[in-house]
Amino acid sequence: MSDKEIFDRICKGDEKALEYLYKKYYRMMVKLVVSNNGTEQEAKDVYQEALLVFWQKCISQKLVLTSKISTYIYSICQNLWRKELDRKKRLSNEESDSVEYQDFEKKEKARIMVECIDQLGNTCKKVLMYYYYDGLSMQDIADKLGFANTNTAKTKKYKCKKKLDELVKSLYTEHDFLD
Repeated sequence: MSDKEIFDRICKGDEKALEYLYKKYYRMMVKLVVSNNGTEQEAKDVYQEALLVFWQKCISQKLVLTSKISTYIYSICQNLWRKELDRKKRLSNEESDSVEYQDFEKKEKARIMVECIDQLGNTCKKVLMYYYYDGLSMQDIADKLGFANTNTAKTKKYKCKKKLDELVKSLYTEHDFLD
């Protein structure tokens, strides 16, 4: 089933489509929680809660889906798991929990950035990766990509960064991503 078909069926109250969705993304959502200091049971609880949120928004006809269903549900799971980590942090108030949470935040921000950069064109992807991940100078980037000069590389980096910012803002809220 396509995302549109699944979404339309769920909006009409089709529980079979929701079951299909549950099975389709179960492993991905479990991996999110388990790889960030959670148990499989916690992952299952978070995923079920996320699907309930998704279901309720669909049924209320208030959801306009602008991304893939998996991305949307992943974001819900991510937010729910962050809240759970916050709750655990408050309960234990140990420094190690704070480090785990910060590591989770860093991993998620990096994952989101890489996911969004992958959606940009090949040139933008190269410019941003060379600049931010490889730490290359504008001159090196211009040379590697065959730009006329560093000003061309700077302009391209600016436009690509702007495109990336718009993409991130369209897929995620400030609460999801920004401090």
